[in-house]
Amino acid sequence: MPETAFPAGLFFTGTDTGVGKTTVAAAVACLLRQRGHEVAVRKPVATGGESRGGRLVSEDTIRLADAAGLGPDAWEQVTPWTFADPVAPPVAARRQGVGLSLEQLIDAVYGTVRPGEVLLVEGVGGLLCPLTENDTVADLAAALGLPLVVVARRSLGTLNHTLLTLEAARARRLPVAGVVVSETAPPDGPADATNVDELRRLGVPVLAVAPYRKGGTAEELARLLAEVDWGRLCRARVAPEEERALPCRR
Repeated sequence: MPETAFPAGLFFTGTDTGVGKTTVAAAVACLLRQRGHEVAVRKPVATGGESRGGRLVSEDTIRLADAAGLGPDAWEQVTPWTFADPVAPPVAARRQGVGLSLEQLIDAVYGTVRPGEVLLVEGVGGLLCPLTENDTVADLAAALGLPLVVVARRSLGTLNHTLLTLEAARARRLPVAGVVVSETAPPDGPADATNVDELRRLGVPVLAVAPYRKGGTAEELARLLAEVDWGRLCRARVAPEEERALPCRR
């Protein structure tokens, strides 16, 4: 795909698994649609899928598709590779006798994106999670050239996990749009009370805090993230080889 044809968009990664990547990505998809954008959502590989109507599908895939206004017919487009085993993608693929390559994943992400659509891509696990036998989530992000939205769990350990992820992004010259701190449980204790301010003190671009809302919908979270100019962040796509300094002190 020629450089001029690359869509605007964002790549959602996390400081760990289960930190709320899908929740945040779905909310951003809802918000962009509310603001008149056409949105394409992709999570090219998912593990831990379950049978739905005779098809293997991830709950993350369903949530992303719903947020983009897509029905069950689009599940395979959102996630072309779904595996039942809740393990790293190359392990799950190997157990099923399936081979994955970075080129296949890139083609699956770009193949059905229509001109003018904003592309929101969600990885699996963290930035260095293995994705194929030889590539990580970071390699896919680098190939796509989309700015990263790092989703960090608000808990004890948030500072270390977030700074390590930003350091890995810096080492690989990946542009970072910012960090969303996700409350996967009700805030509790001094670490939860102070880690967002401490991240900002360290120069980390905290975009927003996604508050804990048990059973909350993507539309509800979208309203809470509305102050962020997601459209501008989506348009900040850079060529993969271009280096951008990240606001993370050494």
